[in-house]
Amino acid sequence: MKNYLVLIIGMMLVTYIPRLVPLVTMSQKPIPPLVKKFLLYIPYTALGALIIPGALQATPGLPAAALVGVGATAVVSWFKGGLMLPVMSSIAATFLVLYSLGTR
Repeated sequence: MKNYLVLIIGMMLVTYIPRLVPLVTMSQKPIPPLVKKFLLYIPYTALGALIIPGALQATPGLPAAALVGVGATAVVSWFKGGLMLPVMSSIAATFLVLYSLGTR
């Protein structure tokens, strides 16, 4: 049990210290506008890198259905935003493509 506790504390330090150091050292310094603009895009690109490969593999043998779903999500997100409506539109668009092709 003691070995697990040392392991957990070690993992905590390894993940916490790299997050704490920039916070402490950079908290009073202003961030240049170009760097700030760059940092604003990181969540979107990371989310895209995590979601798009899984979405394309969700319909084996029919990547077109997945592309239609991803496209529907992109269009709805662009005009409406939010989370629920783009996800629901993606599910509906993918379902309609699969249903029209005769695969359910």
